[in-house]
Amino acid sequence: MAMISSEIFPICTYLPAKSLYRFKAVNKGFCNLLEEGFFLVNHVHNSLKRDDTCFFLQLERPCNEEVTLHQLPSRQGAGVSGEVLQFLSKSSQILASIKGLILCRTTDKTPSEFYICNPATKSRLPISLPTHDENLNTRAHVMIMLLECYDEFDDYMVVHFETPTDWSSDYACKILKPREGSWKTMEKGFCAGGRNMKFNMPVHDNGVIHFISDCGSYITEVSPYFEPYIMSYSLNNGTSTMLKLPKIARKSSIDKKCDMNIFNWGKVSMASSSICLVRLKRSTFKVWILKDYKTSRWRRIMKIKTKKMGLKEKYPTITGFTVMNGELLIFATEKYIYSCGLTGENYMKIEEICENKCKYYVSLTSYMDTLRPCGPGATLLPC
Repeated sequence: MAMISSEIFPICTYLPAKSLYRFKAVNKGFCNLLEEGFFLVNHVHNSLKRDDTCFFLQLERPCNEEVTLHQLPSRQGAGVSGEVLQFLSKSSQILASIKGLILCRTTDKTPSEFYICNPATKSRLPISLPTHDENLNTRAHVMIMLLECYDEFDDYMVVHFETPTDWSSDYACKILKPREGSWKTMEKGFCAGGRNMKFNMPVHDNGVIHFISDCGSYITEVSPYFEPYIMSYSLNNGTSTMLKLPKIARKSSIDKKCDMNIFNWGKVSMASSSICLVRLKRSTFKVWILKDYKTSRWRRIMKIKTKKMGLKEKYPTITGFTVMNGELLIFATEKYIYSCGLTGENYMKIEEICENKCKYYVSLTSYMDTLRPCGPGATLLPC
């Protein structure tokens, strides 16, 4: 610490983990700096103000295939070593990511195990699920997700939903904050309505989690759940509330060829945030932004056909898509990964990011490298 001047110290708290580890190799003062509690607190706090710089690419279904990391356009920094990527490829499926931490599910163990990991620091923290059901993995009755707390400790939380055995019952919800060390059971469960929900794509905003339903045709027209919808769940009081999708988005959406997902909208530097809805149907992307939460009023910001994007493929098949940093639509074809700008001077600007070696349906998980601790009891990765 003595070798790091007071002028350099605050600058270092804004640097990505990759840069700090490079300095550590040439300056012994950084060896102690990266382990100091005061520095870590400031570094984590500042990292919450930055956008993600890259994303993990893997097959949607776990099968021990290669996990790769790719930079977003005009971004620098990855901060994950080849040995960590190799470890993840052989043993894990990445489920979620928040500001330097990823939630993983093991693919080389039965039953599967869950853990929080910081790929940059090569550390992990096992997560023990609040259930003793030995048949849990065969029934796939658990949805587990990683959410930001935005509290005074810059903490995170793990949210666990368990599918009811009775279809008319609610999803039991439990919350774990690693700093507290124990699961808290919510008094009210999550009411999902009559449709299956996409639990793998939650949108967390102001203490409320939002999920979008699927677009299957298994609901009768007389049901209030006939058309796709968003259902929210308050982590404060356990209230479940339905949020309507745009009328145009709901129209003709009861189709196997229609895919709709929701994402966080708004950069981390902005005071307000919202929800972004993306619909892909018949090779056409449509994107809406939620403008008024109470009245479910949406505004469409983009409509574009894939054949007019100038892609390398003449008739591309979209195998996955997501929105990152509230400004980029990232999508995969069977051969390549592309980005499409949603705001500002990059609006509708198409860029090729990399080749898609997975080919089939993929998962795209945004990421940034930080020194963020996994929590008490974390250990080093075996790699």
